Amino acid sequence: MQASSVSLVFALVILAWLTVRLWLSARQIRHVARNRHQVPAAFAGTVTLAAHQRAADYTIAKARLGVLAMAWGAAVLLGWTLLGGLDLLNTTLRDAIQPRFGDMAYQLSLLTAFTLIASLLELPFDVYNTFVLEQRFGFNRMTPRLFLIDMIKGLFVGALIGLPLATLILWIMGALGASWWIWAWVAWVGFNLVLLVLYPTLIAPLFNKFEPLPDEALKTRVQALMQRCGFAAKGLFVMDGSKRSAHANAYFTGLGAAKRVVFFDTLLARLSPGEVEAVLAHELGHFRRRHVLKRMAAIFAASLAGLALLGWLAGQSGFYAGLGVAPNLAAPNAALALLLFSLALPPFMFFVSPLAAQLSRRHEFEADAYACEQADGRDLANALLKLHEDNAGTLTPDPLYVRFYYSHPPASERLAALGLHGRPQPA
Repeated sequence: MQASSVSLVFALVILAWLTVRLWLSARQIRHVARNRHQVPAAFAGTVTLAAHQRAADYTIAKARLGVLAMAWGAAVLLGWTLLGGLDLLNTTLRDAIQPRFGDMAYQLSLLTAFTLIASLLELPFDVYNTFVLEQRFGFNRMTPRLFLIDMIKGLFVGALIGLPLATLILWIMGALGASWWIWAWVAWVGFNLVLLVLYPTLIAPLFNKFEPLPDEALKTRVQALMQRCGFAAKGLFVMDGSKRSAHANAYFTGLGAAKRVVFFDTLLARLSPGEVEAVLAHELGHFRRRHVLKRMAAIFAASLAGLALLGWLAGQSGFYAGLGVAPNLAAPNAALALLLFSLALPPFMFFVSPLAAQLSRRHEFEADAYACEQADGRDLANALLKLHEDNAGTLTPDPLYVRFYYSHPPASERLAALGLHGRPQPA
């Protein structure tokens, strides 16, 4: 593997990656702006012009911020790789830490320093998105104090969970020979399965309050639905999502006996009991149609393929040199290989992302169909429209943009598939 060829291919892929993403964003902005002045005919009786224009303005604002973020991200990626940023960080930490504290300390310090610097480079966009863009459209409930607390908690939890896992993976890479990637995959899968069990009860409560669903009538209705669907959960909980955002949602979390149903308080404040039931039936549809298991299997299979590829690349000097790093062959390079691979992979994976998005949208249609079997389809349609309006989702996205980025079908497609064509009737 020649370093010059790696550098050329990587530079061309970054150029194509950035060009296509900018082109798609420009299409989205133009398409939404062109359709801003009139509510689509299918929604004329259910969505006001003011709500439609607010959604269009929000979508355009987010897309414009996204253009800046992606241009910045491409510049940062080049800075880390071909321009030598990661090489400088690696050399500095290796020379300062390895002689005194050993190989593992050096490698963990490299992963930690990279993560902190990368987070700081993204921080201005996070701050602007939260306190300017989301604030302008009335979604932000976050205070600067809470933002800072969340960031500190996130770093603490990330270190508490990530450092032991990183230590294990680095040890496996250094100790188990050429087949290390198989054992690293086993460790990674096991870690994720354990995390699914621990997250609902140990990690999520660090950031939000979870209280048992207080509405007894709604609880009875929801429990009856879950019984009909053959689904058992450890509890029904309400999360104080309103302290950070006005966006509404509901989700399942956990694995096995640790599964629980979580409603945002903003969702319960906006939807009727029948609409809540329909939304929950949709989420249950993902479980009954085995979408969750299929997605987990796909993720685990992709991670195995990725680790196998990394297992080969980590032994190729051209892989390092071609991405702007001069490895010290006398020192462990496992952490360096992990970082380079994580930096280089996203531009390549972008071009297969439409396949994953298409599969996700198909699963959403299937979950909608299941919800209509278990609840009232009119309630589901009304809930979709309310959530679309409350979350300022545009009714007129660019079709090609949808195919690349949308994990959920646009509202017009979902309602048409329900046979209601954007005109839900009173339940």
